[in-house]
Amino acid sequence: MRTKILKIDSRKPDKKKIRIAAASIRRGGLVIFPTETVYGIGGDAFNRKAVRSIYRVKGRPSGNPLMVHVSGMEMALGIGAFPKRYLKIIDSLWPGPIAFVVPARRGVPKEVVSGLGTVAIRMPDHKVALELIRESRTPIAAPSANPSKMPSSTKASHATGYFDGKVDVIIDSGSSRKGIESTILDLKTFTVLRPGAFPAEKIAEAFGRKPKITKAARGLATSKVASAPGMRYRHYSPKTPLFLYTGRPSAIRKTVSGMDNYAFIGSRESCRALGRWGVTVLDLGSRKSIEKVASSLFDSLIKVDGFEVDFAIVESFPEGGIGMGIMNRLRKAANHRYFSTRGQLKALISKYAKDD
Repeated sequence: MRTKILKIDSRKPDKKKIRIAAASIRRGGLVIFPTETVYGIGGDAFNRKAVRSIYRVKGRPSGNPLMVHVSGMEMALGIGAFPKRYLKIIDSLWPGPIAFVVPARRGVPKEVVSGLGTVAIRMPDHKVALELIRESRTPIAAPSANPSKMPSSTKASHATGYFDGKVDVIIDSGSSRKGIESTILDLKTFTVLRPGAFPAEKIAEAFGRKPKITKAARGLATSKVASAPGMRYRHYSPKTPLFLYTGRPSAIRKTVSGMDNYAFIGSRESCRALGRWGVTVLDLGSRKSIEKVASSLFDSLIKVDGFEVDFAIVESFPEGGIGMGIMNRLRKAANHRYFSTRGQLKALISKYAKDD
């Protein structure tokens, strides 16, 4: 398969180019497209063959449901049964980086919901994504555009590296603004199933009640059932062994001093401290701008595999606001390999680091 690359300005989308991509969706093909969170790999949500192709191309476990993207409330109501008392609130939050899990309408393919009776739905806050859905004239089922377990794409170049020759079209509209996936809220239990680019604090403000947040949602435990995308499985991991530093930022240099051939992913402040010692660093931005950290995260996790290092260390961040979504990704990316002391790091290196 030859993949067509379409460059489309996110501010002034070229409808002629979008119609090319939409035609592929209507034919049952796969299109990688931008959203404000990450790039998605999408197909017609009502075309079972297209949906199965998404699972196959991504290498995604069949028990991991897909998110469905819509361009308006009418389309959303056609695939999900939303509680009437929440409709005005949801309408005020969409388009935006939050998805809602609701009972699926009859006719939504079982492949989309992985056999569950619920579906995760969101309306992306991105002109190109919305126009693609409208021109496709169907909801688009779309998980993040990355092979299963690997870091999500926040640039078209990431998606091209992963899927060139495996999908029909890749739309290039520059870097994603948010940088991590959407938040997923189960409206029946009012539980955050996956923290993301829409902070829990804003959910509480909008709905007038605090959502429940489980250990599984924070990445501190593994969910037995994947009731929403990204809950159950290891995720976001580079090929390079990754260890998550959970100690005090001021102690990082002392903790890692003397270690050889590794890369460090972290705040600008910590990178400046470690870079002076000849360490390969990937600067996520200042701790004072957690949104910048989020927008840089996946790009850095992808870049680290380009370095010839034995392992990588990633720094922890406070869990307020979008920080909870960041830490969810980092805990899963590190596959729960944490350290806060020099001894713990040495044990991880001995067990998991590359030995060339």
